[in-house]
Amino acid sequence: MALAEGINVRDTASRKDGDVVLGDEFVAPDNHVEDELRERREGRGVFSLRKSSLTRKIVTFNLIALNILVAGILYLNSSRDGLALQLANGLVGEAELVADVFEAQLPTGAPVNLVTGDGVDVGATLEKVNIRQGVEVFVFDVNGTLAGQTLGTRAQTGEEAKARPTLITDALTQVWDWVSAPFALISGSGEEISTEDSTRALVPETIRNGTQVSSGEIGGNSVFSVATPILHDGTSVGVVALISASGEIDNLVRSERERVLQMFIIATLVSVGLSLILASTISNPISDLASAAEIGGDRNNGKAGGRIRIPDLTARPDEIGRLSGALRGMVTALYHRIDSNEQFAADVAHEIKNPLASLRSAVGTLHFAKRDDQRTKLLDVIEHDVRRLDRLVSDISNASRLDSELVKEEQEAFDLLTMLRNLGQYLGEDANQKGIDFITDFPDKPIVLMGLEARLAQVFVNLITNAVSFCEEGDAIRVWARKRDNRVLVVVEDTGPGIPEVALGKIFKRFYSERSEKDFGNNSGLGLAISKQIVEAHDGVIWAENIRPTDADITSDPLGARFVVGLPV
Repeated sequence: MALAEGINVRDTASRKDGDVVLGDEFVAPDNHVEDELRERREGRGVFSLRKSSLTRKIVTFNLIALNILVAGILYLNSSRDGLALQLANGLVGEAELVADVFEAQLPTGAPVNLVTGDGVDVGATLEKVNIRQGVEVFVFDVNGTLAGQTLGTRAQTGEEAKARPTLITDALTQVWDWVSAPFALISGSGEEISTEDSTRALVPETIRNGTQVSSGEIGGNSVFSVATPILHDGTSVGVVALISASGEIDNLVRSERERVLQMFIIATLVSVGLSLILASTISNPISDLASAAEIGGDRNNGKAGGRIRIPDLTARPDEIGRLSGALRGMVTALYHRIDSNEQFAADVAHEIKNPLASLRSAVGTLHFAKRDDQRTKLLDVIEHDVRRLDRLVSDISNASRLDSELVKEEQEAFDLLTMLRNLGQYLGEDANQKGIDFITDFPDKPIVLMGLEARLAQVFVNLITNAVSFCEEGDAIRVWARKRDNRVLVVVEDTGPGIPEVALGKIFKRFYSERSEKDFGNNSGLGLAISKQIVEAHDGVIWAENIRPTDADITSDPLGARFVVGLPV
């Protein structure tokens, strides 16, 4: 009977009814496992700084980076340089202004002596000078003799008048003074000069080269000194010197430093808070995952029971979500394997009991058999059951090793069509000897797959030999392959009796066999189950269906059976 080439091969994506979707099916955990997880979670708290080393590391590293930044700002001290330049420029302008006042009052063409007051009243002139508060003004003649001095009294306004408390800076200064006190005693301190002597030292250089600016320390505070000449008829007749208020620049710097430290404290609190929040989103989920795994370890030690339940964090779009999904998949696969092994062991025990019961019955009856023909018949039964047990044990051994062998064996690229042609040539001879037409139909271009060639060959050998065993003389078997986008479909179909409808959902289960009585005991029922396992290990699918005259009439008698294997390319 000829088989139509244009049969409707269903999409492989719709045949994954038997696939196990990892990470979705979980057995409800025991209550005491949930209680233990809840106790660990409640004992950890929201911010597990004390118990979580990961949280401590996150907080510590963030604070180290922040401290390095603040230390760099304070060390570079760019604000001090800017304030010092601003103060020096201000003093230069004020000194030149005072000098202009003196020059405006000097008589033209008359001799001037600032010390004796000839030509100008130094004291009266200084009283008219409006200098900001804290700045000292000195007037020297060309020989460095002090002609007059005054202290600025102009009230400061705006930012100058704001006195900011420097609590943090003062506290740190006290700590530093206490720590450095022994070194200060060892180094000692030299004799300090007065503000008058500090400004007088600028007179000679000012007479020669004009305005001079100098910085130094008086009383432990930084000060700036500015000196500018008083010109009379193009000749220097004296020098006006200004010195900033003692500690003025230090106070400004301390105020700026206080601002930096205040921001540092605020940034530290914010950094610690954000670090704890970040750590809670990282360490707490990881701790939950570890706790679930530890409960499983306790179970192995006899301290806990029940199934391991991995928290479902797959909704997180990050690595922790991926880790949770992977662990859940691993645990599900593990329990699926355990359940399969338990079911397999139960099935094995059940299947072995049948031939053992038959053997025991035959051996027991053999003792009472008196005729030779009865003994011969009983011995045939015993021999058949022994062969059945040997075949069953061999198939069970192969099936039990299959999982580990599929993982250990390395996949390689091979031409699927070459393998199918070789199998067709070899198995076609057995079919022809039974009077069965064996037809192959493969594309001309090779189809290269990555997989285990020997294992996939085992699948197609099993499908073809099954078709041969169900067909009779005059039937036909057709093996063909087609490439569909990113997959290849290999179809084995025959014109045999077809598959009973009740068996379509069970045909790939272990130890299930739909054979006639004359073939009873000649098959273990593991062939199709092993084939399905091999195909799924290659991320493929396999299914069986009946060939009908039309899809519209599912009650019509089948024209044969069809097995379809879909593999990714």
